[in-house]
Amino acid sequence: MDKNQELKLTQMKNFVQKLGSSTEKYGDPTLERFLIARSMDPNKAAKMFVSWQKWRASFVPSGFIPDSEVIDQLEAKKIYLQGLSKDEFPVMIIKANKHYPAKDQPQFKKFVVHLLDKVIASGFKGKEIGNEKLIGVLDLHQICYKNVDARGLITGFQFLQAYYPERLAKLYILNMPWFFVSIWKMVSRFLEKATLEKVVIVSNEEEKNQFIREVGEEVLPEEFGGKAKLIAIQDVVLPSLED
Repeated sequence: MDKNQELKLTQMKNFVQKLGSSTEKYGDPTLERFLIARSMDPNKAAKMFVSWQKWRASFVPSGFIPDSEVIDQLEAKKIYLQGLSKDEFPVMIIKANKHYPAKDQPQFKKFVVHLLDKVIASGFKGKEIGNEKLIGVLDLHQICYKNVDARGLITGFQFLQAYYPERLAKLYILNMPWFFVSIWKMVSRFLEKATLEKVVIVSNEEEKNQFIREVGEEVLPEEFGGKAKLIAIQDVVLPSLED
């Protein structure tokens, strides 16, 4: 970290204190994510950090959301957690053809948090450092209109942007059908420029080969050109998320 970054980090910590909160429990890598997300503006980063602390305390008071609270969503077996990519980022695969728009939005939001927390935690090496990232793969193969959930996608991106800044390394979108193009254009309006730059729409053989090279065939399932089997997220056992 250079002198300028150190100064911005110190300023951010001071701003957080002025807002009546504390950064005591968090390492610099966590705080740096908020700084990067707010273009290295210490004041804006502090406000974002305090907003995140308040949200976390009210939405996830016990520190994690257990499977039992999102059982309906898990039973669809639409989310898979495949291990670490070549760059050692956890890889989450979303099978959109197994998803249907949620009738219970508060529960769906809990599901989004459950997923993101578990995927990120699967990248911890012993304990959290604070700068861990994830790779998402959204597979649109064989989706039909009843699977389309623009609201759900927007919720996912809004949570990533507001509460999980700089956690997304890349999102690959595979097998996008023609009717989804206009939906994606609408959804993408809700994305910040930095988020949009991390989205890769894989649309030809060359891009697919690059996707396999970047993520790694050891964690990708055979249907994507890899060597792994799909592993449902609820079948992945991690050390306790309570700490």
